[in-house]
Amino acid sequence: MRIVCMGGGPAGLYFAILMKQLNPQHHITVVERNKPYDTFGWGVVFSDATMEGLRQWDPTSAEAIQIAFNHWDDIELRIHGETISSSGHGFVGIGRKKLLNILQDRCAELGVEQVFEHEAESDDEFADADLIIAADGIFSRTREKYASVFKPDIVKRPNRYIWLGTHKLFDAFTFIWEQTEHGWFQAHIYKFDENTTTFIVECPEDVWLAHGLDQADQQQSIDFCQQLFAKHLDGHALMTNARHLRGSAWLNFQRVVCEQWWLKNHNDAHVVLMGDAVHTAHFAIGSGTKLALEDAIELTRQFQIHGDSPEQIGHVLREYQAARSIETLRLQNAAWNAMAWFEVCGQRYCDHFEPQQFMYSMLTRSQRISHENLRLRDKAWLEGYERWFAAKAGVPVAADQPAPPPMFTPFTLRGLTLPNRVVMSPMAMYSAQDGLVGDFHLVHFGSRALGGAGLLYTEMTCVSPEARITPGCAGLYRPEHATAWKRIVDFVHANSGAKIGVQLGHAGRKGATRVAWEGIDQPLQSGAWELVSASPQPYLPHSQTPRAASRADMDKITTDFVNATKLAAEAGFDILELHCAHGYLLSSFLSPLTNQRDDEYGGSLENRARFPLEVFHAIRAVWPQDKPISVRLSCHDWVPGGNTPDDALEIARLFKAAGADIIDCSSGQVSKAEKPVYGRMFQTPFADQIRNEAGIPTVAVGTIFEADHVNSIIAAGRADLCAVARPHLADPAWTLHEAARIGFKGVAWPPQYQSGRGQYEANLSRTYQQPGK
Repeated sequence: MRIVCMGGGPAGLYFAILMKQLNPQHHITVVERNKPYDTFGWGVVFSDATMEGLRQWDPTSAEAIQIAFNHWDDIELRIHGETISSSGHGFVGIGRKKLLNILQDRCAELGVEQVFEHEAESDDEFADADLIIAADGIFSRTREKYASVFKPDIVKRPNRYIWLGTHKLFDAFTFIWEQTEHGWFQAHIYKFDENTTTFIVECPEDVWLAHGLDQADQQQSIDFCQQLFAKHLDGHALMTNARHLRGSAWLNFQRVVCEQWWLKNHNDAHVVLMGDAVHTAHFAIGSGTKLALEDAIELTRQFQIHGDSPEQIGHVLREYQAARSIETLRLQNAAWNAMAWFEVCGQRYCDHFEPQQFMYSMLTRSQRISHENLRLRDKAWLEGYERWFAAKAGVPVAADQPAPPPMFTPFTLRGLTLPNRVVMSPMAMYSAQDGLVGDFHLVHFGSRALGGAGLLYTEMTCVSPEARITPGCAGLYRPEHATAWKRIVDFVHANSGAKIGVQLGHAGRKGATRVAWEGIDQPLQSGAWELVSASPQPYLPHSQTPRAASRADMDKITTDFVNATKLAAEAGFDILELHCAHGYLLSSFLSPLTNQRDDEYGGSLENRARFPLEVFHAIRAVWPQDKPISVRLSCHDWVPGGNTPDDALEIARLFKAAGADIIDCSSGQVSKAEKPVYGRMFQTPFADQIRNEAGIPTVAVGTIFEADHVNSIIAAGRADLCAVARPHLADPAWTLHEAARIGFKGVAWPPQYQSGRGQYEANLSRTYQQPGK
């Protein structure tokens, strides 16, 4: 094949090396705009795992890279005058120039043609090529030329950064935060050879502007950073090796994702994007170069599998994109999480977290490193952190005893103390008779209480017959309802350490539907009741159209909530949750998608929140003052024009001012047009933002299904409680079983089940001792 690599960065050079090894008969040319052995930029970082891959594919270049690498295991944090270190993280750093020089030498050794000081304007220059690797960087001309095919999604991020270097040597991957009168700056620092350290300085756009850095030239920016971080530089200067810039030297990161990675041009040459041209990963996890090298490996692998003749190129490229795009997206998502953490850490964590928790939050920022993964990396550090966290939670731990994992520490709201941080989320059972709960509910809640959860929530319990979602929904609108609930509450209190809360709600426009297993959200075929909502909009096109709530309707609904609250107090519930999420009545007032009113209850966010806040004030006035109230919010409507996480933050602040004790952070279900972005712990960022910007405790929900998730969320301060739904349906003893799985023996099992505990723990031990477990 005739192969041309447009761009002599890591992707183009390494692919040339691997393909020349695969078949020395290939004619391969690398076209680079810079001079031979000349490049710009400072150091790049790999993980140990990436290095192992390089050793497998080209031991010769890998050995040269290994010799040149600076290896370290430690990550160090400096903030508020304190320094904290954690080990076991396994990174290697190398100068970008040194890396490219090694790859250039290897190309020359294998007979790859290298053309320097040539700016390839277009793939049309290589009309005789069979395969063109467009590794022409983040501002790829090739991607721009064929944008209608590649369909790039390019997002410019708000933070500003400047890439510098210094001869001050740091022995760990170091992160430094310094505060100015206008806000926080952070430095990402790592040594990459025996003389030089990369020193990236980053800050939010508003901080950058406040310091006038938009007007500073390159040298003025360097001088500013040098003065800001002077106490860490020990007299060493900061340097740049970038070309002289007339404008600002500060950059914005651009996230690049392409829908299509390759095409066949009019010369019948196949063109494939590689490296930063097709995807970028933020430097917060240092994976841009890793992605580029692994692109080269995977494409070579596909040629190895399917054949490296011109006739196979199209098939190979299809297989390449299918195989590579999944792993790339996974790493880009992790990089996005890490990037987003650095973008908000100044306003969210720097002023509020103690250094110990700030360090934990930073280490787990990408969600690729979890609580138990930290234990594998640095057991001593994590155990010290668990001891610190337990002390903060009021749990004394003897010096010779291990501390409990964060999920098994207590949590207090007003006069309520939960034994642990696990919540059984409200889940509709649709098994009540005219609002009356029965034996099914007793067994349902009783078994989960015996299963170790710290707090159980009822399903949405409706405040009137017309407030129900379905005829099978539970209610609290007659005295016998309270009596039936009290039977369940008393069982929970008498037989476990769990607490139990009631979630009160009104279905609004989503009412008068069938039970889930007969057609979720589908309207009743007979026996429907009249619906009321913020505005006369049906949930589904064929749903019943509700009427807009009048003042009289709102007064009645408020009275219904007050009466239900009084009955909940009589039943003995420990906490009450007001359901303002998921498109139900109070949610329909909050969302601009469903609230089209032109009176004082519509329009602005404050107006949309007016009626939900009226209801909240009314129930707070009659609910026991020593018992807390939670508010469940849809923190993202996932529809353009709907509520966003920033809107939810403002709504949470309004409820906090009204006396709410904790915000239960869910999302969606307001509109069928929603397009959520699912994934592990996908709604936790909403809880994180509200907790740490509004300053109110939160509950995290959504695809939290193992102890590692709960421990990571709680320990990092992203939420105070974790609500687990479907896993509790599958396993009533989920909390006890997860404690056993992570080896924590400090949680009590019901005495009736003690004999089963020993066998369960023994079986787990044998399972994890098997090969491959």
